[in-house]
Amino acid sequence: MGAWGINNFENDDALDWVGEFCDEPSEETLKNVFVSVNEIGDEYLESPEASSALVAAEIVGALKNHPSADLPENVRQCIKALDFNLSDEMVSDAIKAVERVKSESELKELWEETEDFSQWNEIVDNLIDRLKS
Repeated sequence: MGAWGINNFENDDALDWVGEFCDEPSEETLKNVFVSVNEIGDEYLESPEASSALVAAEIVGALKNHPSADLPENVRQCIKALDFNLSDEMVSDAIKAVERVKSESELKELWEETEDFSQWNEIVDNLIDRLKS
């Protein structure tokens, strides 16, 4: 799975995406992640895309002043480089993407195979709550 911990930033695919995002942080990069998840329709949502959507949503949560307790310092720094007003549409798109990951994705299936599935669900629910607040 490429994960070593239960939190969203403890995943190789997620950290790869974060690294690329922090090289050139932009509103467009965030939008693209949510569009790729939300417009997938009935197609299978692979784990790398799901992981990227979760950390992109974590960035949106941080932009709303509701960061994750495990938000890495390098991510905090690259968020400061962002220069745009967070729209209600982006927040809505982030929520929709996270809900898609939680309900139907390879990442969900991988966590279902572990004893940590309920804890993963709680972490994802917490992200949704922070996005909605």
